[in-house]
Amino acid sequence: MTDVDFNMMPANEARRVWHARHEKVRNVTVTRDLRLTVHVSMQALEADWRILEASSATSLHQSFDWCAAWTATHSNQLLLVRGSIDNKTVFILPLELVRGRFFRTARFIGSPHSNINTGLFAPGFDPLTGEPLARTLIADLSVKLSRVADIVTLEKVPFEWRGACHPLASLPAVRNQNSSFQLPLLENFEATLAQINAKRRRKKFRLSERRLEALGGYEHVVATTPSERRQILGLFFEQKAIRFKALGLPNVFQDSETQAFFHTLAAIGPAGDGQPLELHAIRLRGEHGGRVVAISGLSRKGDHVICQFGSIDEDIAADASPGELLFYLMIRKFNAEGVSLFDFGIGDQSYKRSWCTVETPQRDIVLPLTTRGRLAAWTHRAVVRLKAQIKKNKQAYAFLQRLRQRRQTPGSASASDADDD
Repeated sequence: MTDVDFNMMPANEARRVWHARHEKVRNVTVTRDLRLTVHVSMQALEADWRILEASSATSLHQSFDWCAAWTATHSNQLLLVRGSIDNKTVFILPLELVRGRFFRTARFIGSPHSNINTGLFAPGFDPLTGEPLARTLIADLSVKLSRVADIVTLEKVPFEWRGACHPLASLPAVRNQNSSFQLPLLENFEATLAQINAKRRRKKFRLSERRLEALGGYEHVVATTPSERRQILGLFFEQKAIRFKALGLPNVFQDSETQAFFHTLAAIGPAGDGQPLELHAIRLRGEHGGRVVAISGLSRKGDHVICQFGSIDEDIAADASPGELLFYLMIRKFNAEGVSLFDFGIGDQSYKRSWCTVETPQRDIVLPLTTRGRLAAWTHRAVVRLKAQIKKNKQAYAFLQRLRQRRQTPGSASASDADDD
């Protein structure tokens, strides 16, 4: 499939489309300045892509390397939406096509395993504001993608992020059932801890250390070689499988594509002040020398670090809270290195609230492209609102999670089944 399949119709003509907000047919005239094209090759856009991703406002989940790793391990058709003015790229929406039982959905690449999505926009991008930009996107995407997709869903988009309003905030959206949680890292570690009860944090840290010292001590390990990364990541998958089974939850990391994706990310070394997946661990010394009791996978882009996943050994040293100890050590390390935001990712969990002072609401932008897509949009909004209500009822939520685990078959897991859903 070539780009021309999606770009044969001019982008500067008035046309009849489904208007996503009011969901009725209306005439819209798009701007002659902004031109949208759809591409199927990441390499064709790589140079512009890497320029745009350098912005601190861009999520690392839309970085070229992250998306390339997902594309290399999944077979979904790419639909890369490029916005240009005078042939200069001003934004890229890196989408992939997912064919479900009833609907064909264009979504952010790797969306099931992303924590926060922004798309890629040139700094200061504001050629259009509000409804004109919304109409331009709806009109062009309706023409260019309706032959292959029923709906565009841009999930987990913060409309306010790092002090700025998102360029797509005027598009029709529903609040995602989950927020993400962040801890600002201040001028030094002491100031950072002061935000979250420094005395209590230090007390818990000393208690964890004493309990691990009683077992022979520990070391904070950061995997630096390919073999170390493979080993620690493989151990994470084992630990997490045990944890999910014990909690009666579906294992969102069990399918081979997901594991291959994270192994591909882990194989990419650090570059400048970023790394797609950095693996940290607590490893015991003494009698249990070599035993890894806690693991965290982090992604770093400039001054922003996101915790992608974590696990602990359920059989040894659990009373020492090795996972909490690892967070303490990682945050202290990144604080000293000049990182300004430590992100615990999406999902409302007690340990995140205990560490974080910032809660970031996220929204799902929903753009139907076809008549069938209108039904898909209604379904998406209804499901999100239902999930939000279910999460408020702990008994109902636990029952549904157990039901989903029993129905899960090998290779069927997806991040949409995660305990944070």
